This record gives sequence, structure tokens and C-alpha cells, in this order.
Amino acid sequence: MKLIDTAGLAAAAAQFARERDWDKYHSPKNLAMALSVEAAELVEIFQWSTEAESRAVMQSDEADHVRQELADITIYLVQLCTVMKVDLNAAVEAKIEMNARKYPRPSV
Repeated sequence: MKLIDTAGLAAAAAQFARERDWDKYHSPKNLAMALSVEAAELVEIFQWSTEAESRAVMQSDEADHVRQELADITIYLVQLCTVMKVDLNAAVEAKIEMNARKYPRPSV
């Protein structure tokens, strides 16, 4: 089962970086740091929000901002996987299987 198809995104991100000669900056360290920064920018949107406000964020003026930060996170994650030669789909499948064993369904 293919849970995540990132091939098109990986190709587009690689082309974008190549056209700007940014590949030299895309080390695992730099990409991991950029990913962390983008995740922090997403967290900042929710800072000081109540639970109700956080659940309603996509009906607020912040909806586009949330989408932009999620896109940035996804782009950096896919670039990091590409540089590190990690098959994100396989990693996600393995993690879901591991979590299913670690946290089995409750018996009814």
C-alpha cells in the first residue's frame, strides 16, 4: 500500500533548488534545522490559543498562514528524505506497524 507519494514533490523541490544553486546548502544538518524552524513557525500560530481557537484556526485569518507553514514543513521533510536516501513511504508504513504493535487495539 502506498501511503505517501512524494515523487513529484521531490522532483519539483530538487529542480527549484538546482535552478537557484541551493543544492550546496541542502545538507542533512541544514535541512533538519530548516524543518525545525518551519515547525516552530507553525507552533507560533497556535501560541496563546485556547483549545477551541486552535480547532477553529482554519476558519480564521490564519488559515493561509497555516497552509504555508505546512507546505514549508512538507517540502523540507521531503528534501531531507531525498538527501538522506530515506524512502518516506516505507518509513511511515514501518512506523505505523510498529505503533500498532506497541499500542494494540483495546479488547472489546
